Amino acid sequence: MRRKRFTDLTVDDVCEEAGVSKGSFYSYFDSKQDLLIGLLEDDAASMEESIERLSKPGRSGLERLEAFARAMLKRGEDASRVQVLGDLWAAVSSDDMIRQRFSETIRRRRVLLRSWIEEAVAAGEIRELPPNALAAIVLALGDALMLHASLDPAGFQWRNVGSVLILLLEGLRPPKA
Repeated sequence: MRRKRFTDLTVDDVCEEAGVSKGSFYSYFDSKQDLLIGLLEDDAASMEESIERLSKPGRSGLERLEAFARAMLKRGEDASRVQVLGDLWAAVSSDDMIRQRFSETIRRRRVLLRSWIEEAVAAGEIRELPPNALAAIVLALGDALMLHASLDPAGFQWRNVGSVLILLLEGLRPPKA
């Protein structure tokens, strides 16, 4: 199905690829837009499971942030996920309902990342900085990398991107006295 962008797919295309009838499709979804929302919700649930695991005690704020960055990069290795997220971003620009749901998901992630960053700042693991700004940058960077990867998949070696991202996060540590 990845031969076409989501916007170019018809319900018939989706049903053919999935091997289901249109009746089956419409028993789960009212429209193709509802399918995209379902994909968004599935992606959000997957990421929130990952975040929940990272939130458990035993890791510092910086370790959580680095693990989150690695998890986002790992998701970028899945070409179909990257394409769906590219399609989602395209839909966000023109569909208020999708934009609202996606905004809520991003806000929840940013709040959690901000709490990890606040913890890391308070513990002296990273420099004093505006936690919400860093949380927004980390989220935006992950999404932007996936969008760029959807445009030029051959131009991304996720292992290298991950190495550089971890180096950037390491650069947040305070200078040694």
